[in-house]
Amino acid sequence: MYAIIESCGKQYKVAEGDVVFFEKLDVEEGKKVTFDKVILVSDEGKVQIGTPYVKGVKVEGKVVSHGKGKKIIVFKMKAKKNYRRTQGHRQPYTKVEITGIKTAAKKAEKATEKVEA
Repeated sequence: MYAIIESCGKQYKVAEGDVVFFEKLDVEEGKKVTFDKVILVSDEGKVQIGTPYVKGVKVEGKVVSHGKGKKIIVFKMKAKKNYRRTQGHRQPYTKVEITGIKTAAKKAEKATEKVEA
């Protein structure tokens, strides 16, 4: 089972157990985070596509850490004008481990199991 979610203006393909690097999220380390903007869910060949989002589906994860990415160098130059500028940039990120994909069908299955037991 996998899902495509939208977060930070980008789309990510996630599955349970994946570790994903998102742009900096305002959540503390060790806390749970829920993504409710789910664009697509695929479960054993059954695909649900949202318009724009799939209703009743959430992706849950746990924040593992925060950090900064690899440094990139930005260099500007104008030929023959003695203009040179060098600048570095490190993009902050949040490392999230996906703990589960919750769908409405799974909730209904769990409810029937509790009634039968």
